[in-house]
Parts: sequence; C-alpha cells; structure tokens
Amino acid sequence: KRHLLEGDRFSGFLSRMALNDNKAGMEGLDRDKINKIIMKFSKGSRFYENEMKKEQQVNQRIERMMLQKAHITEQQLSKAQTQVENMTFDLERVRDLSRVIVHVDMDAFYAAVETRDCPDLKDKPMAVGSMSMLTTSNYHARKFGVRAAMPGFIAKKLCPNLVIVPTNFDKYRAVSAEVQEIFADYDPHFLPMSLDEAYLDISEHLEQRRVWPEALRTHRLRTNDTGTATSVSVPGQESTVEGLSPVLFEDSPSSSSCPFLQDAPGGGAGGDVMVFGTCAEEAVREMRFRIEQKTSLTASAGIAPNMMLAKVCSDKNKPNGQYRLPSNRQAVMVFIQDLPVRKVSGIGNVTEKMLGALGITSCIHLGQEMALLALLFSETAWHHFLEISLGLGSTHIERDGERKSMSTERTFGEMVALEEQFSLCRQLCQDLAQDLQKEALRGKTVTLKLKNVNFEVKTRAWTLPCAVATSDELFAVAKDLLKTEIDNVSPQPLRLRLMGNLNLPSLTGLNGVYHWKKILNITFNVCCIYQ
Repeated sequence: KRHLLEGDRFSGFLSRMALNDNKAGMEGLDRDKINKIIMKFSKGSRFYENEMKKEQQVNQRIERMMLQKAHITEQQLSKAQTQVENMTFDLERVRDLSRVIVHVDMDAFYAAVETRDCPDLKDKPMAVGSMSMLTTSNYHARKFGVRAAMPGFIAKKLCPNLVIVPTNFDKYRAVSAEVQEIFADYDPHFLPMSLDEAYLDISEHLEQRRVWPEALRTHRLRTNDTGTATSVSVPGQESTVEGLSPVLFEDSPSSSSCPFLQDAPGGGAGGDVMVFGTCAEEAVREMRFRIEQKTSLTASAGIAPNMMLAKVCSDKNKPNGQYRLPSNRQAVMVFIQDLPVRKVSGIGNVTEKMLGALGITSCIHLGQEMALLALLFSETAWHHFLEISLGLGSTHIERDGERKSMSTERTFGEMVALEEQFSLCRQLCQDLAQDLQKEALRGKTVTLKLKNVNFEVKTRAWTLPCAVATSDELFAVAKDLLKTEIDNVSPQPLRLRLMGNLNLPSLTGLNGVYHWKKILNITFNVCCIYQ
C-alpha cells in the first residue's frame, strides 16, 4: 500500500513537473529515467510539496468533474449537441482564410546569444539562468531533459557537464531590437510576445511583393575577415555556404551549391547574394535569412491562416525551419485532427490532465466530445475548445492603439541585499518606462505581487490620481510597495529570487485618448523566499 501511495504521488508530481517531450529538441528521450531523476532530487523540497498540493487540487477538480459526468442524462447531451452544432455553423460561416499570419520564434534565444558571443559553448550542453531556475537551454542540453523553468540544481543532476550562464537581459534586449527592425519591414504593426517571438500579418506585404523587381528581393551575404561569404543554412534548403549555422547546430549541412546563391554583378568584389521569390514561403525564408545575417542567430517560423495555427506550425520544423499550412479548410482540418491538445497554446498541464481524464488527448477528440465538454466546462472554456477543434484562431493581430497590456520581466539568482532589490525594482521601472514611451502610453494603478517560500501569493496595489509614464513616477510607487513588504517580514530579510515582471494591462494614450479601459495596472511580480 505504501508503494502504491508513493506511486500515486510520483505520478501526480510528474504530471506537472515531468519531461514535456512536445518541446522541440526533446523528442525520443528516456522519459522514465529523466522523470525518476527529477523526482529524486525534488522530493522533500518546498517546491515539491507545493506541486503535490497543486496536484491534489487538480485531482479533486477531476473527481468533481467525473461525478458531474456520471449524472448527465441523454437528454442533456442531446440538447448540448444541438447547441454545439449551432455554434459550429456560426463559426464556419465566418471562417477567414484570407490572412497570412506568421509566428516567428528565435531558436533557444538566450542560449544562442550566449553561444554566439562565446563560441566555446557551441558543442557543450548549456543553459541560461542560475542554480535556482533556468530560462532556456540549448539543444545539446535538451537531449538530457534540461529545459526552461527547471531548477538549475536538478538540471545538473540530469546533465552533470551542464554549463549554466547567468542571464544578461541588456544584451538580449539589444539583439531583440535588431530582430524586430527586420520584422517591421514585413509588418510595421507586428505583435511581439516576448524578446524572442512575435506574430506578423504579412498579407499586405505579399500584395506589394508580387510586383517587386528582383533587386528588392536580393540580399548580400555578409563576409568574414578574409572576404569569404558566410551564411547559415539557407532556409528551406539542404545546403549552406561554409561558415555559418554558427550557434546551435553541430550537424549543420556542409557547403555545396545553392540555387538561390548568385555572384554579384561585376565579379567577386561585390560578394555573393541571395535572391528570394515572391510567395509567402519565400518572404519568410528571406526574413529568417536576414535575421541570421544580422545577428548570427536562427529563427523558426510558422505560416498559417490564423495565430493559433501559426504558433503550432512554428514548432513543427524547429529548430531553424519553417512550415506553411495551406489556407484551405480541408488542409486545416487534416492538420488539426491528430494534433495533441498540449501543442495548442493556452492548454497547460491542468487542462491537459482534465481533458485526459475524459479520454481526450488530441484535437479530433475535442470535436467528438464537444457536447460533453459543453456540460462540464465553463462557456468560455468549451467555446475555446470548439474553436481549436475547428482549427480556428484570431486572424486579427492587435495594433498599437488597441494594446491592452505591456510587460517586462527579469530572471535572477537569489537576492537578499536591500540595495540590490531596490536597484532591480528601479531597472524594471526604467525598462517599462522605455516601452511606454515608445508606444506613447501611460497608466494609473501599480500592483506589487510577491510569492513566498511556501508559494503563497501576496499583492499590494496603489492607484494614482492621474496616469504616469516615466521611470521616476513608476519607481516612486513601486519602491514604497516593496518597502512595505520588507517591513512586514522584518527583522528577517526579504529574500527575492527567480523572476521579476512588470505587467501593464489596459493602456492610456499620452495624448489623453483612452484605449479600451481607462486604468493601467502596473504589476511588479517577483518570486521570493522569506528567511
């Protein structure tokens, strides 16, 4: 019985903490071996106990759901099925396949930047972060099960030779700005989701591109110190010019002739150039080529009729690849039917487990069980499930004037010194103020959110009489909220670690014109430990 109970705890813990082999670079690993190591070295920690508590809460939700399911009648199912069919008809009627949406995701971004700047790391398993928490890992490390959001001390147990590099967000922001300059050439109103990913609607770009002369689709390869052209693998091709794919891939294709590679007019002095076509695939290959030429980093991309599908597609040929889902309903439905629900953005561990309890593991199952889901889940949830089962998602990328949130975040090692805590708080306010200035936005409410060693969340908020935008104005409020929490745990120190985040939903224009909601909430979110 003891072993059975321990097995249940093991299974429960792993459903939340275990290897997620849906992640690029983590396919085909020894799940049992990796999960046992994770379990062994997590057991006994406060994190482990908190995960057990969360797992118990999820199991209780599942028990209530299954009890509710047992009492559902055929009449209720029939009525729900009619409701589902009516909504399906309405959704199909407005299905929009006219847009070309691209999701671009930089490959192991933080790790790639560090490897670019320290080539000795290229062939080593490495991660960025600290012994407390990792923010990303390279593909060598992923072969051992090392991933983002994993404590570094556990990662070292999985991969004893793992090199952990401290984060350097100033550097990552600078590189991200270079990448975003390129995005803007294809969609001036692209939507950045973080430093390393963004959505673009390139529909208008493609209309213009169709009539572009070849000169506008021609890009020169950068040269090294000897004047030799260097490039990463030409996106979509099986060959590369010698010298690139510098950062991530030990098995980069060897050099050979490439159909897109041409000598510049006038001979060798001009260098080699790349010529791209006019279709969507060529535009995205060109974008990825330019990113790599400018930063020496690779990106993966998905091209689809909506944002949900584009994000799924960007992971399909990762790393350093792209995938185009044709813009027709049949292709979308074929693509979606065998897609694991966990692959869809917004479906996390908890939802995956609850759906799994109903025998739903793929998107086709969602469609088959939609009447049941309509009776067991909230209206918002089952509407979302229905859209997923039909391969539907947003075809409208929010523009600046419609933006409802803004954030900046930081991952760091354990921090005890008050000076460092206030310095970090100020830096986050400065970062946010820069973003606000760039977007000509401001806001009114500041919320401080802290999580203690027992993973209990506390929040403090203060609403100002008028909207603010400068770093000094933000810091004046944030530091007082932080000081309140420091005083509350005194004489013990407030020990901060892991992550800082400033989140700003509901933005107001600096010119006094209100967009969406009138109040801007500034959330300073950090994880912390109380001594």
